[in-house]
Amino acid sequence: MKGELQIRGVTKSYGQVRAVLDVSLDVRPGEFVTLLGPSGCGKTTLLRLVAGFEQPDAGTITISGHDATGLPAHKRPVNTVFQQYALFPHRTVFGNVAFGLEIKKRDEHEIESRVASALELVQMKDLGGRSVHEISGGQKQRVALARALVLEPDVLLLDEPMAALDLKLRQQMQLELKNLQERLRITFVFVTHDQDEALVMSDRIVVMNAGRIEQVDGPEELYEKPRTRFAAEFLGVANLLQATVQGRQDGVVVLRTKGGLDLLARDDGGYRDGTAVWVGLRPEKISLVDREANAFKGIIDDEVFLGDWTDWRVRVGDEVLSVGEGNVLARGRRRGDAVQVSFSPDEVLRLDDTEARR
Repeated sequence: MKGELQIRGVTKSYGQVRAVLDVSLDVRPGEFVTLLGPSGCGKTTLLRLVAGFEQPDAGTITISGHDATGLPAHKRPVNTVFQQYALFPHRTVFGNVAFGLEIKKRDEHEIESRVASALELVQMKDLGGRSVHEISGGQKQRVALARALVLEPDVLLLDEPMAALDLKLRQQMQLELKNLQERLRITFVFVTHDQDEALVMSDRIVVMNAGRIEQVDGPEELYEKPRTRFAAEFLGVANLLQATVQGRQDGVVVLRTKGGLDLLARDDGGYRDGTAVWVGLRPEKISLVDREANAFKGIIDDEVFLGDWTDWRVRVGDEVLSVGEGNVLARGRRRGDAVQVSFSPDEVLRLDDTEARR
C-alpha cells in the first residue's frame, strides 16, 4: 500500500560500532511516526537507511509494498528534510522548490503549478521571487519542506529539521507541521531527541537506545506507561527507585526500596515475591498532602523553579523524591520545611531493566 513502510531485522555497523541492531518496525500509510532518543542511539542511522543514503548489513526495507533494500536514494519514493536545509543560495525560493522537478525534466507548466501549490501549502505563496538570503530561519524551513513535498513522496523523512530554530518558533512550526501532515495524509518519519516535540506531533513514538527499539507507543501511552527504565528516564520520570518485592496486601504489591521505604503498587501481574525491580514515579503524580495510600513524612532539601511550577527535592528516609507542584500551591514553602508526600499505588510504574540485559 502507498506510504506503508516495513523494516525487518535491519542491522548496520560502522567497524566495531553497532549503530542499528536487528530493528523491525511497521509504519502505517499516512502515519506520523517519530524516532526518539539521545545522540548515538541509532535514530538518524535508521532514517538514512530508509532514505537509501546507507545500506544495511542485514535485513530488508519495504516502501509502499516494494523491496527498496538495495535501491539508491534517488530511486526510492521518499524525500528527506535535513537539519541543515541545504538551500541553493543562488536560487530564489521558487527556484529552490522547483529544482527537483527540473531534474526530472517536467514541463514548465507543470513545474509552475506544482511549485505554486507547494508554496501555498507552507504559507509561502507570495515569497517565491525572494532570494533565500532575504527570508527567516522559519521560512527557510518551510522552503525545504516545500521542496521535498513538491515531488509527492510516498514517505517524507525529517531529520531534526527544527533543531536550529528558537523555542517559540519551534513550537509554532511543530503545530504547523502536524496540521500539514494531517491534511496531506503523507507518511512522515521524524527524528528528534526532544521528547516534547515528539509528544506534540506524533501518532506513535519509537524510543531508541543503543541501536535497538525500547518501546513503540502513542504519546499518551508512552508518557503515562513507559515500560523500560531507559524509556522512563528519557521521558522525564525523575523518580527511579530500586526495590524488592516483599509480598501482597489487600490486592496491592508491597515493595521495599533500597532507601528503606515501603511502597504499595498496583498488582499488574508482573511482580514476583523476593525479586528485585525498578519502579518509577512521575513528580507531578506526588502530592504534598496526606491523601493517598502511600504517605510519608519528608523534608524539602532543594527546589528548582521552572516558571509555572516548582520541582521540590524532598528527602524521605534515605530516598530523595522529585515532587512537582504548581506555583499557586507552592507559595510559602521553603528549603528545610517538613512536608507530607503521598501518591496512589496506581502511579507506581514497574519498569523492565533492559540495560541490565545488555
